[in-house]
Amino acid sequence: MYKFIAITDETVADGFRLGGVEVVGVTTGEGAHEALVRMVNDDSVGIIALDERYEKVIDERLQRKIDAVYRPVVVILPLREELDIETFINERMKSKIREAVGFDITLSKGA
Repeated sequence: MYKFIAITDETVADGFRLGGVEVVGVTTGEGAHEALVRMVNDDSVGIIALDERYEKVIDERLQRKIDAVYRPVVVILPLREELDIETFINERMKSKIREAVGFDITLSKGA
């Protein structure tokens, strides 16, 4: 079985730990980058949840590596105190659709 790892700071780490997720605690972008590189290269890791605040540490080289492998899957999680879930879902869906079909499609309710 593969591990689920969360890379985040200590302010939200306990929530992951309560859910049984292994946490790599970081305090800087550099620390997050080092942890992410280490986890991407670890064959025992299946899913990496990266705190959105550290998304910018994914440089072009690391992004190519992430895109080239099927495991681990790297998921960027919005761990803000207040989250507009509808906007988040719409933006993520738009992004996934754009990746799949190659252009933007606007999703709307009704009609």
